[in-house]
Amino acid sequence: MKKIALVLGAALAAFSLVSCGSTKVDRYESGSDVKDLSGYWNENDIKQVCEELISGCIASPRVTGFKAANGRDPVAVVGKISNKSSEHIDTALVAKRFQTAIINSGVMEFVADSEQRQELRSEKLDQAENAYDTAKSIGNETAADFMIQGTVLSHVDEEGRESVRTYQVDAQLIDIETNKILWQGEKTIRKYIKKAAKKV
Repeated sequence: MKKIALVLGAALAAFSLVSCGSTKVDRYESGSDVKDLSGYWNENDIKQVCEELISGCIASPRVTGFKAANGRDPVAVVGKISNKSSEHIDTALVAKRFQTAIINSGVMEFVADSEQRQELRSEKLDQAENAYDTAKSIGNETAADFMIQGTVLSHVDEEGRESVRTYQVDAQLIDIETNKILWQGEKTIRKYIKKAAKKV
C-alpha cells in the first residue's frame, strides 16, 4: 500500500510540474491582427506597411499610364529590401508581401527574382543536355521593366520605462533601362511602449 502511495505521489508531482510549465497557444486566422507583445517589428507592421505602400505604387500615374503607352502591362521584379534598422528584420517577408500585393492587383506582372532565375537557368541547361526534344528555350525569358527596392529604418527614443519606437519603410519603383525613379513612397509606424515596474 505504501509503495502504491509513493508511485501515485510521484505521478501527481510530475503532473503538477508539467501543468505549471505548460504553454498557452492562440491561433490567428491568416490576415488577422496578432498581439503586439514586445513593441518590436512584427507581422502587423509588415501588413500595414505593404498594403499602404503598394496601394500608392499601383496608383502612380507612371504605372497606370504604362499600358496605354505600350499596349501591355508593365513587368516588375523585386530587388533588394535593405534592413538599416537597429534590430533583426527579415526583409524577405517584406519583399514577398510587395510582390503578392502587386500581382493580386492585376496592374503589373512579375518575373522571378535573381536567385530564382539562376535556378531556372540551371534547369534549362540541364534540359538542353538531357531532354532535348522538350527542353525549354534558354533565351526566351521576359525582361522586367521596373524594379522595386526599399529600405527599413528605425529609431528609438527611450527614457526610464517609457520608449517610442519608430519604423520608417521607404520604397521606390525604378525604370531598369533609364534608372529613373518612377514612384517613391514611405510609411512610418510609431509605437509607444511602457514597461511594467520591476517587483521588489
